[in-house]
Parts: sequence; C-alpha cells; structure tokens
Amino acid sequence: MKTPEEIYELLKKEFGEAILTLDKALPVEPIVLVDPLQIHKVALFLRDNEELKFDSLMCLSGVDDANGERVKDEDGTESIKGGTLSVYYHLYSIPLKHKITLKVSTSRENPEVESVESVWKTADWHEREAFDLIGIRFLHHPDLRRILMPYDWEAGHPLRKDYKNPEFYQGMKVPY
Repeated sequence: MKTPEEIYELLKKEFGEAILTLDKALPVEPIVLVDPLQIHKVALFLRDNEELKFDSLMCLSGVDDANGERVKDEDGTESIKGGTLSVYYHLYSIPLKHKITLKVSTSRENPEVESVESVWKTADWHEREAFDLIGIRFLHHPDLRRILMPYDWEAGHPLRKDYKNPEFYQGMKVPY
C-alpha cells in the first residue's frame, strides 16, 4: 500500500512535466494534478504498474470551476468568460488497497481531455455524462454523445454555472 505522496513521486519520475503538482491544501485527500492531454498515458501506467495496480475507477466527475470573469449580457443575464472546467478521477487498487485522486483542468473555451475509456470501461458513461452536462470533450472516446439530455438538445450544458434554461423545447414550454 502506497501513500499519495509515494504515488505522486512515481508519477513525477515517469512522466515529468505531465504531472503538474500534488495538492494537499484541501481538507480532503491529496489530489495529483495531471496534464489533460496526458491523462490516458498516466491512467494506463497507474493500471498496469506492478507497484500500483489501480484496477478500479470508482468515480469520474466533471466540474465547472466557475473561476472565469463574470460578464453581464445586454439582456441582464450573466455568463462566464475564461476560466476552467475540471475532471476528477477517484482510483482504487483492490489488490493493494490504496487509492488516489487525479484532477485535470482544461480551458472553458476549448474543453478537451483525453479519454480513459480504453483503460477503465467504467469511464464510458461517466465521460458521456461529463460531456452532456458540463461540455467536456473526451478525445478518442468511441461513442461520445449525450446520455441524459435529448440528443437534439441545443441549449448547452445544464451543469455549467452560467447555463440558461431555454423557454421552449420543440414547441413545448420548459417548466424550469
């Protein structure tokens, strides 16, 4: 069983600049920050390395960090310009009984992250959910399409902090 600090050192040694930092400032478990376009390689290493054996992706979550500039539009509604969207990966090794949390952050304007669906099949629907509700595009995902909203939903991504619910959808009043 390895500590998050030991896992971070192994990753830093293997991937160098792709491993950005170990964040221990939060009142939760330490989080390893990873380059969003290198996450697939890091995930593969975490799964296949004999010292790590992270065989379980417990959860993958998309988050709107809402850290951009808030701008008022002409109609008085607020939108966010700039800032980041993030993806959190909670991993567990069943044989070695250790865990780690990874985070990638990408720009709000071009939110692209490498998919880990080919590493952990559990990521398939989690990535589709993060795409559908936050708008993060997972590169090389084999079937990246909406999973909760209608396929023809064009009003954006409902969990973004500046999302505006449309008044009508296919001629029907949207109740919220």
